[in-house]
Amino acid sequence: MIACDTDVVVDGRALGKPEDEARAREYLELLSGRAHEVLSGLVVLRDGEERSGLERTTVVFKDLDAEEKERYVRFGEWRGRSGGYAIQTLGSTLVERLEGSVSNVIGLPVGLLADLAPQLFVQD
Repeated sequence: MIACDTDVVVDGRALGKPEDEARAREYLELLSGRAHEVLSGLVVLRDGEERSGLERTTVVFKDLDAEEKERYVRFGEWRGRSGGYAIQTLGSTLVERLEGSVSNVIGLPVGLLADLAPQLFVQD
């Protein structure tokens, strides 16, 4: 069994998932032109043994103008996303750079998973 949860943290505040467009706009305003962390906790349970770890990735947003923020909110990709964004599609245009695991930001830190459960990545 594999369990993973991810959150976006800025200034020591975990943002969670915005419940509406107003909160999504607030998050974009807060993250615009700044660095934040994406933290994912991962637990692997196999044959009664539990292994866990934490992946940390720093993401820097570019300075977003009002039009970029509004386009992203209208696009709706923020729904159900920690920090109110996802980098798989339009959200990639918000990011200036990232330091660390891109798979962590997408939602499953594959490198950490391979460390915790290397047997998952062995072909028979």
